[in-house]
Amino acid sequence: MVKSKIIEIGSMVPAFEEERLIILFGPSATAELRDICVIHEFEDQPKDALKIGGKIKFGDQEFTIEEVGSQANANFEELGHISVYFRNEIGEILPGAIIVSPGVFPSFEIGDVIEII
Repeated sequence: MVKSKIIEIGSMVPAFEEERLIILFGPSATAELRDICVIHEFEDQPKDALKIGGKIKFGDQEFTIEEVGSQANANFEELGHISVYFRNEIGEILPGAIIVSPGVFPSFEIGDVIEII
């Protein structure tokens, strides 16, 4: 299990709700990226944590990982970065992204815990 704590929410993050997209990034995100990202900090360093059939939780809201991009685990481990798409259908996936279901945008706030099970 991987746990991470939300430490900052960029001012542009709500604009992505319609797209059902959250961009996660670790504390090393540049100033330009911080506006569009949910900044989080790992409790423990992840290792191949993102797997099809696994779960990701935002607080007590649980989602199933349906697809994992080819670079998602590497980016997540190195930078804390992944794009999380909340969709009910599976489609083309970007290398640094995951697709989760159900296709409902979660609610979250600073201090919430993100868990990957």
